[in-house]
Amino acid sequence: MITHTELLNWIERDRAELIDFLRNFVRQKGPNPPGDTRSTGAFVARYLEQQGLPYRIISPHPEMPNIVASFDGGAPGRHLVLNGHMDVFPVADGGLGWTRDPWGGELVDGKIYGRGVADMKCGTAASIFTYVYMSRIRDQLKGRLTLTAVSDEETFGPNGSRYLMEHHPEVHGDAMLNGEPSGPYSVRFGEKGPLWLEFTVLTRGAHGAYTHASKSATKTAMALAAALEQLTALVPVLPDHVRQAIDAGRAAMDRVMGAGAGAIVDQVTLNIGTLRGGVKVNMVPSSATFEADIRMPVGISREQVLAVIERIMKDFPEASVKETNCNLASWVDPRSEIIETVQNTVEKLRGFRPTAIVSLGGTDARLWRYRNIPACVYGPYPHGMGSHDEHVEVEEFLHVVRTHALSAFDYLSRA
Repeated sequence: MITHTELLNWIERDRAELIDFLRNFVRQKGPNPPGDTRSTGAFVARYLEQQGLPYRIISPHPEMPNIVASFDGGAPGRHLVLNGHMDVFPVADGGLGWTRDPWGGELVDGKIYGRGVADMKCGTAASIFTYVYMSRIRDQLKGRLTLTAVSDEETFGPNGSRYLMEHHPEVHGDAMLNGEPSGPYSVRFGEKGPLWLEFTVLTRGAHGAYTHASKSATKTAMALAAALEQLTALVPVLPDHVRQAIDAGRAAMDRVMGAGAGAIVDQVTLNIGTLRGGVKVNMVPSSATFEADIRMPVGISREQVLAVIERIMKDFPEASVKETNCNLASWVDPRSEIIETVQNTVEKLRGFRPTAIVSLGGTDARLWRYRNIPACVYGPYPHGMGSHDEHVEVEEFLHVVRTHALSAFDYLSRA
């Protein structure tokens, strides 16, 4: 039976190959929107072919391939799924604010730069190499290992993981490991859920001097947006062990996501992302629209949020609302075996135990949790994620690879 030490030696031996793979991975552009990941998918497929590993391409959308590969171990056991996405955020404003080529995969001072390197090509590369390493010792493993390198995560996965989960139950598994950004000091067992609503206000409108003749659609919209802050008073109902895990994870959340993150993890939050209205400065606007991004914590339902909104809107008869997106909050038991396996692995590798936390942002892991499949997220720091100069430290990338490989090995070595 191969040992942890031998696996770690493989990874160290492949250090240059791993770094080169991630840099070239970043150079495959796949901004979403528009979501064309054909070159990225071809890059991953070529690597699997070079390793002599079969795979399938499942493409509900011709420009968004999903790569699925599986193998069985030498004895019956559980089914572990490795999941990572290949699409990335777009580069805004032509790269304004970047000091490195967003698509260059540059290696500078021990850091790899580029759009998507943190979110989440570092983690997806860890999944790919974990799959390759485990394939070499498949006879020593129990159960089944599946790799899902998907497209369309940045737009919630209708042509990616969501499609696979709905149409290909062979990717469900008994547990899932994902490498989205989390920081080395935290492992994620849940995440908040976004509810996106579009509000429209219609009034008669008037000349700007005749404010007595009509309500202002923009002022009404702003008043309604302010009233929606009442949502933040909702209090989640949670099992005691989940509440304890959330409280214990607040400091780790601040460390990974910035000061204040831990304070809002169990609160409904409201962001008014867009506000449009009016035609001319001396006209009372007759229409206004704004979009609200409401994040529901674990323990708060969509129905609770909508009930408060319905009550608020009784004071704004000029307004209507339309739901444009909803993904419910998700969580699994923070004591799940796959989570404890990752925690034990990191403790052996680095001497500290990552704290189980709930994420503020969303990942494909929710799709497994919705089916009561334990899904665990462990990846790099989110340096520059969705912003500029996104990067990952080389040593942190290698740590994520080591953690995923050893965790998969341990999980699939047990009866």
